[in-house]
Amino acid sequence: MLLFAVTTGVALLAIGVPIFMVFVISGGLVTGFHLGVPWSSIAQHVIEAVTKYILLAIPLFILAANIMVQGGLSQRLVDMFVSFVQHLRGGIALALIMSIALFSAISGSILASIVAIGGIMIPMMVKNGYSKPFAAALCASVAGIDALIPPSNIAIIYSAITGVPVGETFMAGLIPGIFQALVLCVYSIFISGNIEVMTPASWKERWQATCRALPIVIMPVLILGGIYSGIFSPVEAAAVACVYALIVSGFIYRELSLSGLWEALRQTVETTAVIFALIAAAVFLSVALTYTMLPQWITKFTLSHGVNPMLFVFACIVVWLILGTFIEAIPNIYLTVPVAFPIALALGVDLLHLYVLCCVFIGIGLMTPPVCVGTYTAAAVAKVSPEAVIRAIFPKLVMIIIACGFLYMFIPKFSTWLPSMMR
Repeated sequence: MLLFAVTTGVALLAIGVPIFMVFVISGGLVTGFHLGVPWSSIAQHVIEAVTKYILLAIPLFILAANIMVQGGLSQRLVDMFVSFVQHLRGGIALALIMSIALFSAISGSILASIVAIGGIMIPMMVKNGYSKPFAAALCASVAGIDALIPPSNIAIIYSAITGVPVGETFMAGLIPGIFQALVLCVYSIFISGNIEVMTPASWKERWQATCRALPIVIMPVLILGGIYSGIFSPVEAAAVACVYALIVSGFIYRELSLSGLWEALRQTVETTAVIFALIAAAVFLSVALTYTMLPQWITKFTLSHGVNPMLFVFACIVVWLILGTFIEAIPNIYLTVPVAFPIALALGVDLLHLYVLCCVFIGIGLMTPPVCVGTYTAAAVAKVSPEAVIRAIFPKLVMIIIACGFLYMFIPKFSTWLPSMMR
């Protein structure tokens, strides 16, 4: 029956059925019809899944990001970084990378980072000699680190599944995220030999740009500092981020209009509805896994055949890499992590190490067809065909990120050192 359900799910995906309906239909075949689980019990599981307290942070971080986009905060962030690096080789590309990295530490939304920063930086890069496809490809590649740099919606969902404290999950991705941004900076400098550099900004201009962006720069310190100092929980931090973004946009900069606030709320509702629909639909699969004891069977099979931790981690990477090209990050996590993390615990693999690898290799799916949501979004912002952006991404940018992922695999301290220092 499980084989039939999987086959049905693959067939439904192939004909274009929405992923949440695939979860409901294929999971329902096993739980409701084969196992005879009462539909009222399944409904109760769904309610419990979507009402977990920690998941409240997701819509709040998304709202904070949308308020910042509508309030013009991203423009001030870009202006600050451009003023410091515009005279360097590849300076505009460096400004894009640094702006998205810092914006990721505020928003927790990958697509918001692409739209907010890419909408400003891609035209600027094109004006300074970069091709549109490369500018969009770099934007999509950098936006993938949003899953690593806290706060991250993927981190929140991963913690909800595995029970790992969200604060530790946030910290696990910080060093890999910064390192990946630095690697992309080096690559951008290397390929920018034919791009003319801009005139250096004066220190007065840099000071003015920094002062204008200072409330934005303070925001990640406020969010993460508040969490790790114990002042507030991750959910409360997300609420503080919303209030802070609203105050800065509406009362300090005075660029957030009522129509802009309404648009931010509308976009937040749309994005949140998609995420929570996927979470609710994934419950059908999780109930099937629970009743069939498939994770326990796979764990027992793995241990009985002497699979070592490194081989297991490599297998997870391959699965995430393949699935990431077909389905988005959240359904990918709900398909794989409930099965993978019990085996990781049995083999002694640190769940924070597994989380970072999960983010990196699932994130590659944002760049690779046929799904490549990040690539499509960046192409739309740049007003260029997705095919041209994909050609600019392959093979160098994809290989760079894969190489970073393998580095994290062989050196777990990238993921585990900072959380261990915070305990």
